[in-house]
Amino acid sequence: MERADILRLFMLISDEYPNFITSDENIDRHLKELKDFPFETAVQNVERHIKISSFYPKISEIRGFAADQSARERELEATRAYLNQREANRAKATLPPPGWKDGLIERLRHRK
Repeated sequence: MERADILRLFMLISDEYPNFITSDENIDRHLKELKDFPFETAVQNVERHIKISSFYPKISEIRGFAADQSARERELEATRAYLNQREANRAKATLPPPGWKDGLIERLRHRK
């Protein structure tokens, strides 16, 4: 993350938490701790934090908890794999032969 990203993140935070300190010192401190962290993930974590807390997020909450993030990444990867498999199955799928549905309905009627 760069300084401009921190400023955008601060705008998001201060819109919801007016008491959030946006001083140069606070910007520098956040930049130091978040420079290796993806901006998009930080925004997602802040947005989630806004929904559940009435206090502005700390750096650790902006980063999110490592276990939560790795669990999210695993779930995302599992979902991608599932959707890829569904797409592969869809590509291999064929329609039933003509009259199949009518034949099935007729057989079910005669079972009575």
